[in-house]
This record gives sequence, structure tokens and C-alpha cells, in this order.
Amino acid sequence: MSEPASRIAATCEAIRDGDRRALARTITLLESSREDLAAKGQSLLDALVPYTGGAVRIGITGPPGVGKSSFIEALGLHLIDSGERVAVLAIDPSSPVTGGSILGDKTRMERLARSPKAFIRPSPSGGTLGGVAQRTREAMLICEAAGYGVVIVETVGIGQSEVAVAGMVDFFLVLLQPGSGDELQGIKKGVLELADGLVVHKADGDLLAVAERSRAQFAGALSLLRPLSPSWSPRVLCASSRTGAGIAEVWEMIREQRAALEASGEAAARRRDQTRAWMWSLVDEGLRRAFHQHPKVAGQIEALEREVEALRTTPAHAARTLLATFLER
Repeated sequence: MSEPASRIAATCEAIRDGDRRALARTITLLESSREDLAAKGQSLLDALVPYTGGAVRIGITGPPGVGKSSFIEALGLHLIDSGERVAVLAIDPSSPVTGGSILGDKTRMERLARSPKAFIRPSPSGGTLGGVAQRTREAMLICEAAGYGVVIVETVGIGQSEVAVAGMVDFFLVLLQPGSGDELQGIKKGVLELADGLVVHKADGDLLAVAERSRAQFAGALSLLRPLSPSWSPRVLCASSRTGAGIAEVWEMIREQRAALEASGEAAARRRDQTRAWMWSLVDEGLRRAFHQHPKVAGQIEALEREVEALRTTPAHAARTLLATFLER
């Protein structure tokens, strides 16, 4: 066995044995902008693919201030108490200066981070569409190969993050604020259509009654929409990460949805659809990279941008020119 192959085997074995440092290093390789390092990460991922696919994948989103991190920590601790190992891929906004994570979810989930059965990975979104890190899917697979039975993806909660995350998980959960009568008018219908479940968070103390009213409002709104799945109708629950109320019920809802979709065959079909869509997104990514790296295209971009900005040509004509240059033999 060649030395590179032996190193790959050793790293894979370490990941399979639950070595969190090896896991973190591999995700770092996958996220690298250096092609040689990213290629090493892909080699490791290729070797680990047979051990992936066994985790429950949960996506969690919600408006800023709804308490996503505190909710995830409470859910993660409950899962660990139930015997699960939990990985959290927390997608942070990227700093426009350094490109790194701004918030650092590991510092916001201190109790969960201390558990040897938890792995928390804050990753910069890198400005990608929807605030989902470019390599979130790959990181999810690596965590599955490491034996984590539940993988949670937390989004920034902006733009198209709901669509992006819903397209890579088994259960898509939307957190909401109590007292959301006005929020009910403002929340995008598309988010409700994508959700497998809604949770009114911070349902404790003086807000408990308000949260129950919000739950009823959202349950009424959901009843007007056609469910995304014929096997599962989304539910609305209340929960509090401060008191722990409702956390166990949220996990039970996720388990019931998974059982229903597995029984109907939809769970496997959804995974197949997601994998196919992932392949084509990587094709699109590769074509964009090849397009911008094309010497003749790169030489024309700046001049054509100035022409478009000055209204001396149309965006359509400029795009056709660049594509013709890229496609010429």
C-alpha cells in the first residue's frame, strides 16, 4: 500500500473510532479553497462513503433572536441523555474582513460542547446562497461515518437558507417567536410549505400563554396548506430551552415523521432526490469555476461589466459574448 493510501486508511480508521480531531481536520480539508487540500478531503470522503447515510438529518432555521443555538443545545443534551451521539454543523455568517465565522456557535453551546458524545462545527457561510456553507453536505457525511446518529444543521436564517437546508435533511424544523400574530403575516408561505414541523420557542414564564396562542395561529395556517408529504402532516409545538419543556416532544415528533416516511418509502426516495440534486449542484459549481478561470473569459469580464454598467450594451449581449468565448473550440 502506498504511503498516501495508508495515511487515508489511518485517518478513516481514526474517524470511524470517533476521533474528533481527525473529524475536524477532514472537514477543514474539504472546506479548503486550496485545490490540493480539498482533493485530500475528497479522497477521505470517498473512502468513508460506505459508512454514511445512517444518521437522522435535521435542519433548523428561524429568525434572528429566536434562540436557535439554545434550542439546539437543549435538544442535543436531551438526545445524548437518550443514548444518541450528536453532531451540530452551525453555519455562521462570514466576516467580510477575514472570511471566518462571526458568531462561533461553539461558544454559544458550552454545555453541549463539553460532552464527549457531541461534535460542534461552526463553519463560515462564505457568502454562499442562503447562508449554507459550501461543504455542509460533505461535512454531514463525514459526521455520519464517525458514528453520529443525529446530525443537526443550523442555518443563519436569512435569504434562501430555508430552501438550501430543506434540500439536504430528513426533517426541516422552523423555530418561531411567541406572540407571532404579526409574524404570521410576515413569514414566507414557502417556509411553511417546506417545514416538517414548527416550534414556538421560549414558551415559558409570562410568554407561555402567548406562545400557546401563537401555536394555535400557526396550526391554523398550516391546515390551509397542502402537506409536502402524503405520509406526514406538519405539526406545531411549543418548547422552552430554558425549562426543557417540550424538547422531548420535539424529538418524538421527528421520530414519528421518520417512521412514517420510512414505512411509505418516501424517506429513501427523498434521500435519492437530494443526492441527485447535490450532484448537479456540484456540476454547476464546477462549470462556474471553470468559466471564471478560462483565460479569455477572464480577460473580457471587466470590460464587459463596464459596458453593461454604462448602458452601452445589454446584460444579455454581454452574457452571450462571454459564453461564446467560453464555448469556442
